[in-house]
Amino acid sequence: MPDAFNERLRLIRFRRKREHATFREELRIIPKWLVWTCIILYALALVIGLGVNLHGFQTGGAVFPGDESLRNEPVLSCAGLAAAITACALFLTLILCMFGYVYRDAKRRGMNAGLWTLLVLILSPAYLFIGLIIYLLVREPLPFTCPQCAATVNARFNFCPNCKYNLHPACPQCQREVADTDKFCPYCATELTHAPKPFAEPSTSSIPSTNS
Repeated sequence: MPDAFNERLRLIRFRRKREHATFREELRIIPKWLVWTCIILYALALVIGLGVNLHGFQTGGAVFPGDESLRNEPVLSCAGLAAAITACALFLTLILCMFGYVYRDAKRRGMNAGLWTLLVLILSPAYLFIGLIIYLLVREPLPFTCPQCAATVNARFNFCPNCKYNLHPACPQCQREVADTDKFCPYCATELTHAPKPFAEPSTSSIPSTNS
């Protein structure tokens, strides 16, 4: 069982080499409505928190940090409260954006988005970002374009369903997956002979009719 799991991880990492997304492109996956919601809630928290704190100075009520040490320092008290609100807001924003990223990314990869988001949610309270790390390690590769016919194919496919092109050639000796550009198998040193890309069959609709 461990060998099968390790082999699965190896294949996923091998096929994921086709992906060349930058960190900025990955961040764009996070829903914009979620980002704006976090910004608005942060602004409201600042306004409400600072307003209540200033009201406490005016009326003699409780002020931040609650031990009366800054009773005569309203600027420091408000600055400290703003820093505490900002720190909490950043942490909660990271958590919410992590959920949003996992859901959207799993969905575009053809995975069970709800199940993976739930798994990350369950692991977050006790292990923080360990759920995200597990997801990033085992997530499926993105669908890609067939080099022969340009059709979009699933990363699990070994052959293109449109033109039968071998998407993931394997070594004939050890049966491990190799790259199209490999001349020798990196695992057993067997010399590789890659089959030429097949020509796509012409569409019957493009052949002119001979009927008069």
